[in-house]
Amino acid sequence: MKCAVIGGTGLIGSQVVTNLNAAGHQAVPHSQSTGVDVISGQGLDEAVAGVDVVVNLTNSPTFDDASPAFFQASMDNLLAAAGRGGVGHVVILSIVGADQVPELDYYRAKVLQEDILAAGPIPYSIVRATQFMEFVDAVLSWTADGDTVRLPATRIQPIASRDVASAVAEVAAGAPLGGIRNIAGPEVFSLDELGRITLSHRGDDRTVVTDPTAGMFAVVTGDVLTDTHAHLAPTRYADWLS
Repeated sequence: MKCAVIGGTGLIGSQVVTNLNAAGHQAVPHSQSTGVDVISGQGLDEAVAGVDVVVNLTNSPTFDDASPAFFQASMDNLLAAAGRGGVGHVVILSIVGADQVPELDYYRAKVLQEDILAAGPIPYSIVRATQFMEFVDAVLSWTADGDTVRLPATRIQPIASRDVASAVAEVAAGAPLGGIRNIAGPEVFSLDELGRITLSHRGDDRTVVTDPTAGMFAVVTGDVLTDTHAHLAPTRYADWLS
């Protein structure tokens, strides 16, 4: 199949392109660096013309209340171009539990993206992933202060980006789901515990203090960001750290 991967030069997109091409498909990466802009629409028609599948992995540059406008504009432009180009399948990547955390602007924005795709005229698939292992360092940096890092005990189920890319490529190469597939890492941790494991592995002697008010994930309650019934990826966190 011919596949256009929009956002195809990023962390997930570059691996999706590699996986699809290795499986015998013809996947082409597109991004602002290749002249494709999902907000202005520049280059979109050319990128998706005559392709079988579009995988949209573009992301809002911010996680605040500006993010819904990004996903509204980008999806409107992408679906319009895909319709003109005769695309038969559109795939996006979203977040497990996004609809359960309306307090977070970015999560509401991802649900908006899902809703726009589902309401559109083109057969679709939504892959929802749990938190990426690659993002743990960023999470630690948000609430680091001197010798301490404050983290809530939010339960998460981290997944390696390579496993996310594998799942997205598999879905892209298959028939449209017309719905959502959840993917997750094989283990559930509390975020403060994950912080301690990470710092210990790296020989970092900072102390993790459990703080239910710290950082973006403080508003998350219960197990909404986990799914033990999801398609479970193989990579364990300790193996990824190593």
